[in-house]
Amino acid sequence: MAEDKKVDLSQHILPVAATMVGVCMTVITVMQLVPKGKISEFSDVLLAFDSLFFLASTMLSYWAVRPSSSPKKIEAYADRLFLVGMVLMVVISFLVAFELFKS
Repeated sequence: MAEDKKVDLSQHILPVAATMVGVCMTVITVMQLVPKGKISEFSDVLLAFDSLFFLASTMLSYWAVRPSSSPKKIEAYADRLFLVGMVLMVVISFLVAFELFKS
């Protein structure tokens, strides 16, 4: 019975990580409208790398839901990359917020 209720983490990572790739690309586009400062130019590059973390997480989580010999190991890598991407996105958000709202 416990086996029936088991939910794979990859099924949750896959749609969210794919959405976060789109979010990163959207924010990069929106950042082009913001007056340029040192942080906003640097944040574009960081967001581009962040989208690569989310893309890799998406690909690994997709690979983990496919029949393979070690889905849990692949899923663990997808989870770690997703967490790195989320932490990086929070750091970028703080940097951009401080630049936009400084006096």
